[in-house]
Amino acid sequence: MSLAPQVVAQIPAYEIVGPPDAPAIAVLGGISATRHVCANPDDATPGWWEMLAGSDRALDTTRWRLFGCDFLDGGCGDDGRPERLVTTRDQADGIAAALDDAGIERLHAFIGASYGGMVALAFAERHPERLERVVAIGAAHASHPMITALRTIQRRIVELGLETGRAHDALVLARALAMTTYRTAAEFDQRFGITPDEVTSNDATFPVEGYLRHHGERFASRWTPARFLALSLSSDLHAVDPACIRVPTFLIAEEGDSIAPRVQLETLAREIAAPCVLLDLPTTHGHDAFLTEPHALGPLLSTALTSRIPAFT
Repeated sequence: MSLAPQVVAQIPAYEIVGPPDAPAIAVLGGISATRHVCANPDDATPGWWEMLAGSDRALDTTRWRLFGCDFLDGGCGDDGRPERLVTTRDQADGIAAALDDAGIERLHAFIGASYGGMVALAFAERHPERLERVVAIGAAHASHPMITALRTIQRRIVELGLETGRAHDALVLARALAMTTYRTAAEFDQRFGITPDEVTSNDATFPVEGYLRHHGERFASRWTPARFLALSLSSDLHAVDPACIRVPTFLIAEEGDSIAPRVQLETLAREIAAPCVLLDLPTTHGHDAFLTEPHALGPLLSTALTSRIPAFT
């Protein structure tokens, strides 16, 4: 009798910072985040969460052993598109394989923000025996339909760019559109005026346009269309069953977050089959608050990491 070949999870590139004997914490951010969470002896450049991770910070690298990894993508085909789908469950399995490779049997916590929060929830669903608690920031059990609609438009922009030979410009526009979902209308109202910077005979440019283009160009200079398409679609394919999450969980709702609205996190908190606490992060920055509000987020993370599990309600 023949047996189907066992599927071996791909191991993502990872980086570990902190004492070898310290409790391990997986730390993942949004799709733009990398394995480099914070500066360390092997790489002194600032990491993507430098304000929160490091010596004497909320994620204290003298107390915790931080595990960061790059996200898997679907590879790149000849047409510039992904060769295959990649799901948050694939990411979770890849992380489990990476932890095996690193000799880490169990995590004290899995902290994930944005896409990383989706992966954290998928990891809790698939590998509950390997962690003590989950901390998911700005992430729910599934994509919100309105955000799926906007991400679909972003992907179609990039696909059009590939078809017309203007992939870079398409990535700039797709990321610019994404920025409008990462921040709030209140912040834009505070930061940008409505008087045009320039008016021509048939067009005008506005202050907010420069901001969007800057972030779009910055993103497009570092990303390929295939990687963007793969991780954007992965966000929309994300789906975990809250009833299958049996790991104590902290959910952090960012005020004004349109990507993971608080009402969605309330539903997740009610349906998780484990003790769950829903905390609020006050901000005008919406979904990006996990990057822009380190002083407010730090105490929440400290609480999540040090609270005794029986004290959860």
